[in-house]
Amino acid sequence: MPHYDLRDRVVAISGATGGLGSALARKLLEHGARLALLDVDEAAVMRLAQSLGGIERARGWRVDVRSYDDVKAAMDACAAHFGGIDVVIANAGVDEVSPMASMSPAAFERVIDVNLIGVWRTMKAGLPHVANKRGYLMAISSMAAFVHSPLQAHYTSSKAGVWALCDSVRLEVRHLGVGVGSVHPTFFPTPLMDQVHADAAGVKLWGGNKGGLWRMISLDEVVDGVVRGIERRSDMIVLPGQNTLIAKAPGLFRKIAERIGFKPADVIEAVALAESKTAGR
Repeated sequence: MPHYDLRDRVVAISGATGGLGSALARKLLEHGARLALLDVDEAAVMRLAQSLGGIERARGWRVDVRSYDDVKAAMDACAAHFGGIDVVIANAGVDEVSPMASMSPAAFERVIDVNLIGVWRTMKAGLPHVANKRGYLMAISSMAAFVHSPLQAHYTSSKAGVWALCDSVRLEVRHLGVGVGSVHPTFFPTPLMDQVHADAAGVKLWGGNKGGLWRMISLDEVVDGVVRGIERRSDMIVLPGQNTLIAKAPGLFRKIAERIGFKPADVIEAVALAESKTAGR
């Protein structure tokens, strides 16, 4: 399997100041990457960038992934500053533990907007720059894409949607030399999980994630797996690896269906036809 060397690659990360985002930024810096850090918390993202060596190696931008214009402006600024973007990691995400009966529509829509539509906005805004470098798009999904917990309809829907989004976009952009991967970790320690463990309903559902099926893995294991996935330009990264069968079972026949049903030339022509129709509006 070819090794995608991260030295001097420009990597843009949304949700950069979160538990996974900041740990991933530090690990990528160790591998020689240059970092475009995107986050809704402007003060935090500027501090993170400064701690990683300043604007030659890392620079921060305030970005709300709920606004496409916001994300696009930041991606264009990243590319202008660093001379392009090789890898985009759509990492921003939110959650809460709440049943449908009592959850407000606004809270449900916020999770979908950040976790799913925010990924789409991030990938769309980054694609022109990544395509110029024949690079790689990555989205942080979850094992929740395949294992659907109660009180999590909003979160599981968003993460299953991210998985499907990546599979679809991969077919659209492979002729451009762009890879697309989705990451599916089980539970791991982050400030988001701290919120879950502070919630009596979350503790009841997953037993505090102390063992058994819901046991947490380390943040380092997730970070190492994500970096390995980028270096391999993987389609799917499952963490820990022992969950791979669970993750791949729903898509067992997807590759066969893609091979039979979507000829590369037909996809390229369909994309061109769709774009010409849009341009004519």
